[in-house]
Amino acid sequence: MTTIDIGISETNRLKIAEGLKALLADSYTLYLQTHNFHWNVTGPQFRELHLMFEEQYTELATAVDDIAERIRTLDVAAPGTYKEFVKLSSIKEVDGVPKAAEMVDLLTKGHEQVVKTSRDVLKLAQAGDDESTAALVSDRMRIHEKTSWMLRATRK
Repeated sequence: MTTIDIGISETNRLKIAEGLKALLADSYTLYLQTHNFHWNVTGPQFRELHLMFEEQYTELATAVDDIAERIRTLDVAAPGTYKEFVKLSSIKEVDGVPKAAEMVDLLTKGHEQVVKTSRDVLKLAQAGDDESTAALVSDRMRIHEKTSWMLRATRK
């Protein structure tokens, strides 16, 4: 294989990839949490939340692939184990099965955390003149901001 030469310095590529690894870990952890809640939600809002959570974890499944592939495009190995994700993620795992309202609150906080992680990666991408990563991360921010708004709206 030839050396990568896409107009981003090696130092910037590595910094951006490290940021993307954290974003991947947050996104994958949120995916697992959302899927778990989809399976286990109960109560008066069951159908609405069950379907909403399915939409969200389906979207996140595509997102983790996009993020991992961007890391690979930068010529860095993407993390792919629970052990690595636990170390890298800002979102903590949940023990047991919370009530539906707590599920919504936890997912809202999770999506808001992904927005914050995205903001950090966006700064790295902008500083490294990496428009492709900036576009990907901007799209992720928009999706997670909208999702957290929709989750919050179910609690009013």
